[in-house]
Amino acid sequence: MYFQLVLLSVASLCIAFLVIYLSAFFTTRNEQRKRFRLVPEEGETAFLFDEELLVDATPEARAILESTPKTGSDWSRLLSAFTSQFPDLKSNIAALADEEKLTIESRNGQAKLYCEWQRGLARISLKSRVSDDHLSEFDRHIVQAMEQELETLRATSENGPLLIWREHLDQTVIWANSAYLALSDSFEPADEESSWPPRRLFNIDPSKSTDASGKDAETQIIDSMLPTRMALKTPDDKQHWFDLYVSRQEDGTLYTAVPVDTAVQTEGQLRDLTQTLTNTFSHLTTGLAVFSRTRRLTFHNPALADLTGLSSEYFERSPSLMEFLDKLRDNQMMPEPKDYKSWRQNVAALESQAADGTFEEVWTLASQTTYRVKGRPLPDGAIAYFFEDISSEVSLSRRFRAEIETGQSVLDSLDEALAVFAHDGRLIMSNSAYHSLWGIEEDVALDETGIIESARLWYSKCAPSSVWNDIKDIVAGTAQVKDWTGTARLWDGRLLNCSVTPLPSGQTVARFAPETMIKGPSRSALEHVDPEYVKM
Repeated sequence: MYFQLVLLSVASLCIAFLVIYLSAFFTTRNEQRKRFRLVPEEGETAFLFDEELLVDATPEARAILESTPKTGSDWSRLLSAFTSQFPDLKSNIAALADEEKLTIESRNGQAKLYCEWQRGLARISLKSRVSDDHLSEFDRHIVQAMEQELETLRATSENGPLLIWREHLDQTVIWANSAYLALSDSFEPADEESSWPPRRLFNIDPSKSTDASGKDAETQIIDSMLPTRMALKTPDDKQHWFDLYVSRQEDGTLYTAVPVDTAVQTEGQLRDLTQTLTNTFSHLTTGLAVFSRTRRLTFHNPALADLTGLSSEYFERSPSLMEFLDKLRDNQMMPEPKDYKSWRQNVAALESQAADGTFEEVWTLASQTTYRVKGRPLPDGAIAYFFEDISSEVSLSRRFRAEIETGQSVLDSLDEALAVFAHDGRLIMSNSAYHSLWGIEEDVALDETGIIESARLWYSKCAPSSVWNDIKDIVAGTAQVKDWTGTARLWDGRLLNCSVTPLPSGQTVARFAPETMIKGPSRSALEHVDPEYVKM
């Protein structure tokens, strides 16, 4: 018994809740119907808009909208119908929500638009001051809208280079613009007058161009929007190219032919240029990647695929510059950055530097492969990147550097002071013993030291002697000797054995070996020697 009472109570509550819900629902629905309902006066031409959506209109008003092109929103169609009479309608109506009521007079003063803002909706009413002696109000506006549309369509179709024509279901031309008729007349004999219907210039089957058997409706629409490129040979034996757009109508087909002779010629030249560039750059060992102003890959040579290891299919997708660099990073074909954020910043700097023609970097990979990457600007904002494998060059430079360092170490291990002079008298190599003997700092630039400066240094460190002139003449090549030896006396009294040996390559080696310290004349004792004894 208790359980039945509980069930009865629950059922009563559910029924009460349902009654309240349905009452509220129907009340709200009635209010919405009232809100979106237009209550016009007798013979009134009125529109009711919610934003750009027409929610209600009188028959006269709907007739005006039906006369406009069926494109765009309801509000844009209303503007197209009234723009000729009310040119400031769009700018004035923007203040309707704030003003709540507006009255807009037509250009000729014969009509007015009364605009009201009612519960979030815009109510627009058209009223005319002209009597209905000849036409009713809405008929007059329909005629004006139709005339305006006809004038616009006629001016558009007749004053352009496009060929526009319509064909009946039996493929008979039932309408054509002036451009089509002029081209059609050129096929007729000069002594014959134009006849109607004009000849059919293009042999195209609209059913095959617009119907896609086995395809869904969306695919058929897309196929019908794509142009068909066709060639037309005129009586003067010239071939002209057109892109044909086909639009199926209820009573036939509408065609639009766009002349594309320049585009076809440009595409042919571009193909020839691309083929020439491909053949030219296909034999280069340097990888080339050209990115357009939108930073999409537009050209590459086979060497780029060989150097980067990327497939031809990847390049055919025309990746962006960022995608290309990301791919190189993923394949470890560029140095690994410390963090991704800084790497991205470097990429941005790389692009800007390349655009200025200043970018050049050397990428050393973990595989011991070394690339020299250069960026150069091209016309129209494009960028060309060059990837050169310089691993052999770097390896050779490293080997030469190692050999030079080894040779220098060998020279430094000798007790004898050595100096090597080039054929033009430049000092190109010396060892530690030479620096110690003559008091030269090791970091002194060798290219700035020649035989004249060296001879002056030797002369300042030794007693006057003619050996310095002899050495200078041998290094300069004015003395034809194979091997030369001589002695000089250092200011500290040591005897200095000197020898010069010309090398087959045109270089000269000068050797200096000081003997053990012996007591000799002091510098003061030798000051009486003529300073011109050594002519430097």
